[in-house]
Amino acid sequence: MAAQALIIHFIWGKDLKASVAAEARVMKMNSVDSIKDWVLLKQALAILAIVIIAFVLSRPLHLEPATIAMTGAAILMLLDNWAHHSEKAANNIHQTFGDVEWITIFFFIGLFVVVHGVDVSGLLQLLATKLVAATQGNIANAGYAILWASAILSSIVDNIPFVATMIPLIKSMAPAYGGADKIEPLWWCLSLGACLGGNGTLIGASANLTVAGIGDRNQVPFRFVTYTLYAFPMMIMSVAICHVYVWWRYF
Repeated sequence: MAAQALIIHFIWGKDLKASVAAEARVMKMNSVDSIKDWVLLKQALAILAIVIIAFVLSRPLHLEPATIAMTGAAILMLLDNWAHHSEKAANNIHQTFGDVEWITIFFFIGLFVVVHGVDVSGLLQLLATKLVAATQGNIANAGYAILWASAILSSIVDNIPFVATMIPLIKSMAPAYGGADKIEPLWWCLSLGACLGGNGTLIGASANLTVAGIGDRNQVPFRFVTYTLYAFPMMIMSVAICHVYVWWRYF
């Protein structure tokens, strides 16, 4: 964060100044006035707290994270529509379902079907064997390869489906390195590489596209090439810092 903040300061620091009129307009804003439904806000916070606690206790509760999340969403939708009654409730439900990112959901459904098929076919096991052979059975080399490959590939494809694809592959590598408890460094390399690699391009992470859309609606557009020219070098620097950390911490 310190390294990124320093670069941001040198590139954009001189432009991060607000006019007196803009400061006055912001200071006049009252956040309380933007809350239109206090009852719904309290209900949402309560449900969110329960869902988070359930996530933490999912193993002793014998519940899958998806079950917890869907249950919380269903309860909150029920509470939200309880106050609208009759025909308004039906319209509100339709509007809520219309806000769901169905394209993304069905994309992930298809992805997981394909990944499971690839896993059952033995292709991931083959790739794991090839990777172990390429790194000559050295877990450090495997970790560095996963770190940098994850970073570069996650900047090309969305990092969430990339990680979903890599998880069974890394699991398949466990026997070659002495068991599941011996490959913790590989999980950290995947996590760091995929997380920070998603910063490299606009399509690397869903959050990037969300911010680009918000910026465009507020007359601050930035395009793919512009974003990449700034972000990709910063991503490489952050992954290099992770490389040093992984080397120091594990290897």
